[in-house]
Amino acid sequence: MQTEMARINVTLPREVIESLNQIAGPRSRSRLIAESLREYIRQMKAAELGKRLEEGYCAAAAENVAMTEEFEAVDLEGWDEY
Repeated sequence: MQTEMARINVTLPREVIESLNQIAGPRSRSRLIAESLREYIRQMKAAELGKRLEEGYCAAAAENVAMTEEFEAVDLEGWDEY
């Protein structure tokens, strides 16, 4: 499967470019940058999903506590006292 490519112009600090060239070499920079950005985007999406799940769990927990308190008297009916 061929990925459609597009050219962009990005300005980076010189020390970043020098490190990039040492790691990837001048002919593999685009590939390393693309892989790095994919990983960064994956991490950002995972963090956002984690945040949304946490918010949902907190909301559900509050509802569950409220419901438990509402039915507490009924739940204890018919139980022998210890």
